[in-house]
Amino acid sequence: MLTNDATILKIKHEVLYQVAKLAYAGEFDEKKDELAYKLIPGPKPQFRCCVYKEREIVRQRVRLAEGLCPTESDHSGSKNVIQVIESACADCPLSHYIVTDNCRKCMAKACQQSCKFGAISMGRDRAYIDPDKCKECGMCAKNCPYNAIADLIRPCKKVCPVNAITMDENGICVIDEEKCIRCGQCIHRCPFGAIGSKTDIVAIIKDMLAGKKVVAMFAPAIEGQFGREITMSSIRTACKKIGFADMVEVGLGGDMTAAAEAAEWLEAHEQGKKMTTSCCPAFVNMIRKHYPELADNISTTVSPMCAVSRMLKAKDPGTVTVFVGPCIAKKSEVKDNDIEGNADYVLTIGEFRAMMRAKDVQFEPEENDSQQASVYGKRFGNGGGVTAAVLKSMEETGTDTSGLTVEKCAGAAEVKKALTLMKVGRLQADFVEGMMCEGGCVGGPSQHRSEMKFKKDSDKLIEEADDRGVHENLESVDMEAFAMHRETCIFAENASTLSLNFGFFLQKMRERVATGVRGALFINKTGG
Repeated sequence: MLTNDATILKIKHEVLYQVAKLAYAGEFDEKKDELAYKLIPGPKPQFRCCVYKEREIVRQRVRLAEGLCPTESDHSGSKNVIQVIESACADCPLSHYIVTDNCRKCMAKACQQSCKFGAISMGRDRAYIDPDKCKECGMCAKNCPYNAIADLIRPCKKVCPVNAITMDENGICVIDEEKCIRCGQCIHRCPFGAIGSKTDIVAIIKDMLAGKKVVAMFAPAIEGQFGREITMSSIRTACKKIGFADMVEVGLGGDMTAAAEAAEWLEAHEQGKKMTTSCCPAFVNMIRKHYPELADNISTTVSPMCAVSRMLKAKDPGTVTVFVGPCIAKKSEVKDNDIEGNADYVLTIGEFRAMMRAKDVQFEPEENDSQQASVYGKRFGNGGGVTAAVLKSMEETGTDTSGLTVEKCAGAAEVKKALTLMKVGRLQADFVEGMMCEGGCVGGPSQHRSEMKFKKDSDKLIEEADDRGVHENLESVDMEAFAMHRETCIFAENASTLSLNFGFFLQKMRERVATGVRGALFINKTGG
């Protein structure tokens, strides 16, 4: 978890660490109520008005850490993975616009004249905005010649790309679950740490203690997050020390998704249909909730996380799969979408490190001698990484990619622009690669280091990988043992629709090449 406020980070991590420690000891249910007093001993408060409020905030964080809503209020039945810690959300300004000391109480009174709601009056020293009358239109701020009216929009509301955040009558943040796309940006923008996500730490540790085979699946965006010396081998060793049976690179799932999505794109293009990627759950949520007319344009190919989970479960149905990455929305993909064979749990990087600390385990440098994914799968979490992998898959099967256009979108502004153009039929590109985080998954809200800081280390580690192709890397995987599409069963032999089977698509691509059918697929190198 990355934040500009070390204090908030420390509090969040300490709660997760203490929860994990109790869970590993098998004492969580018995001693969880003691954590608030352990972390806030008193008698003097450290951050808030009183120790009682501080303890209540900790208590609500503990509930989140065990996968529950923070309070037993009317929201206790909410399925949203993103939740407001109400006790912590109390210190933001109630008014959106406020008059500053820059106000000269000028004769023109442009602010008062521009307000259509009678919300502005003149006080002794400056203008005054009545929050009960103000409709937050912003005209007063726009017309003030001294820029004396400040826009104090709350950080959480400001960063939300879908306007899902409002305030109740008490000034407490409220998340509209029908609008929320679970991107998680609000979590790490709140300067009071008042928004958090449900975690699976307790459930995962309980499965470990019960003797279940729990396998960690690490996102491609993690490689390089912990420095140049910490390789995937280092991460695998740490995973086993804290109770995981094994660790698998989700970059391998990137190769699977690239091959399946390339085949699906081919079929869609032959039908004259535009298509979007399906890897980013926040992007998928954006389409389904805010651009529902485009829902049929979403690729049916499962995400790399789901692909690896299905592969593991096809080998051993009793396997419990846990995705680890910088993404909050992945929790939504698991909890909300109910895709058969998907990961059982999701951990952020910060949650995983809390488990490491609870077991007194640290990452140790190891040789970079483990490679489960191609370099294209390893870069799947970068902006444009999906496109690069899909193109590579097409080229490996002999498909001409010289003229197909792809719109690559990373970040809310780019995504909304592309989807809006697609909605009105003005999008020129054939396919849209959509990622809600700027820079792609590597810019996820729960990253350990900023993209700028870890990218150099990530590139160095990936450069050491061999140059195997997408399909070459998949030769060791039994792709016929499971389906690669959402609407099909896990196992290919039970798939209800043959055309959604990966093997069928791959065969179709190769047949087109063998029979000389070329030129139907092409990529504009400048556009994609």
